[in-house]
Amino acid sequence: MPALVEVEVVRRDLEKEIIGRRIKDIEIRPGTNAMKVVRRHGRRKDLQDLLAGAKVESVGRAGRLIWLELDNEQVLLVDLGGAGQLLKTSASDDFAPHTHIVIGFTIGGQLRFVDPSRKGEIFVTPKAGMDELEDLKGFMIDPLEQQVAWQQFSQILDDKSAPMKQLLLDESFIVGLGDIYTDEILFASGIRYDRLSDKLSSQDVRRIYRALMEILQDAVKARGVTNSAQDFKDLHGDGGQYQLELKVFDREGESCRRCRNTIVREKSGGMESYFCPQCQS
Repeated sequence: MPALVEVEVVRRDLEKEIIGRRIKDIEIRPGTNAMKVVRRHGRRKDLQDLLAGAKVESVGRAGRLIWLELDNEQVLLVDLGGAGQLLKTSASDDFAPHTHIVIGFTIGGQLRFVDPSRKGEIFVTPKAGMDELEDLKGFMIDPLEQQVAWQQFSQILDDKSAPMKQLLLDESFIVGLGDIYTDEILFASGIRYDRLSDKLSSQDVRRIYRALMEILQDAVKARGVTNSAQDFKDLHGDGGQYQLELKVFDREGESCRRCRNTIVREKSGGMESYFCPQCQS
């Protein structure tokens, strides 16, 4: 599943590429089970009528959801699901396998939604009703959107009393970190995955908070992670580069880049964690 970083990369790409574009038509491609992707709309024409002729005025994100505000008081929302991709193409480009939705612009090519699993979703809702959407709720912190004071962050950790990796993966707490970024944040802060959140010192919490903010910002600049664990492609079909900066994730048996000790992988509570036994305690 694309993590928060990768969704933010796509959002920023869309912001550069499609604001001001007017939608000419939308194709829900036959023979691809595409109606599963637009399942909130009973008929193809329902979605097409809401989008045709509308202009994209802004692009935003709420957690893992990307939204496109249109000039007809509607909002187009995109959930990439487990393996979904948005691709900006020309009309003459070949279709990638599992292309379900094609949005054509009057000028500027097409936006295509590709999803092998069909667990992603595209739907339109009135702008006035966005605040009521349950899809946009359910998490406390979006670290790329909200500047949470570290004191508040510390209080939340103290109240939760849970192993740190389990807590950082809890989408109701922090949205969209995923395994890769969680392991990297814990390494950077020197904290083991199984340390209890209410047993951390003030210094521990400061290190976790700083690592959380810095790693996600750096990862966005490097355009996310594309590796065997996450086959991410951006709006233009290119992979990210942050995998080159990973210190522990998927490096079992390799030398720690900080202390030269051996990176290990442990399973606990249904989760796998990569860490350095020397640098993290």
